[in-house]
Amino acid sequence: MSFTRFLTSRTFLVNLILAAALLAIFLFLIMKGLEKYTRHGQSSPVPEFTGMLPAEAQKTAQQQNLKVEIVDSLFLEDATPGVVVDQIPRPGHGVKQNRTIFLTINSTQPEMVTLPQLTDISFRQAQVLIENSGLQVGNISYRPSEYDNLVLKMQIDKKDIRPGKQLPKGTSVDLVVGRKHGNQTTPLPDLIGFTVDEAQATLTTAMLNTGVVIYDESVLSSEDSLSARVWRQRPDPRVTGSILLGSSVDLWVTADQLKIDDALQF
Repeated sequence: MSFTRFLTSRTFLVNLILAAALLAIFLFLIMKGLEKYTRHGQSSPVPEFTGMLPAEAQKTAQQQNLKVEIVDSLFLEDATPGVVVDQIPRPGHGVKQNRTIFLTINSTQPEMVTLPQLTDISFRQAQVLIENSGLQVGNISYRPSEYDNLVLKMQIDKKDIRPGKQLPKGTSVDLVVGRKHGNQTTPLPDLIGFTVDEAQATLTTAMLNTGVVIYDESVLSSEDSLSARVWRQRPDPRVTGSILLGSSVDLWVTADQLKIDDALQF
C-alpha cells in the first residue's frame, strides 16, 4: 500500500480521531487539575482586622484559612496600643485561601525624636527645623529684643527646654520670639474653606496662634474632622485686616458643604 493510500485509508482516519480524542481528554484533565490546585475563581473577602490585637487577628485569619504577618508599626494617640490600625489587602477584598494579610499595629510607645537647636535663629528657620524633626510649632509669644523674629526660648508647658531632648513625635514646642518694636501687626489670613490642618499651618506661617477650634453637629467621626472645613473665624478678615503678631484666631469648623459654600459667598 502506498503512503498516499495509507493517509486516506479508514484505519489511519480512525487512529487519527482516537489520538485527537485522547489528547483532548488529556488536556481537559490537566486544566481541571490546575484549576483545582489554584482554586481558580474561588476567593473569599478579607476580614476586618482593624482594632484587633495580633492574637485575635491570628485566630480570625486561621478561621478563614488565611495568614497574617505584622510588617510595620506606628503610634496613634487615638488608637488602643497594640491593636491593628491598617491592613493590606483592605477588608472585603477577595483573596484565595492561604493568602498572607499584612498588618500594621499601633505602637505601645510613641516614636521619639531629638529636639533641634532652635534658639538664636530666625522664626522661619526654626519652623522648618521643627517640622523636619517631626515636631510641631506650638504657641508663639513675643518679648522685646534688639533682633526681630529671632527665637529666644523653646518651651513646653511654659518651662524652658534645651536642644537634644528626646520628645514624642508630634509634640508641640512653644517659641518665644524677639520683637524689636512693640505692637507689630500682620495681615489676618482668610481661612474660610480651609481644613483645620491647613488653617493651623497658615496661622503659624503668619506668626499667629490657633485659638479655640469649635466643631459643629455635622462632625460625627474622626473621618469627618479630617475633611471638615472652616466656615467662620474670629477675628473676621472681612472686618479686621490685620492683627498683632502672636494673636490667637478662633475657628468654627463644619462638614456641611452648604454651610461652607454660604460662607465663601458672603
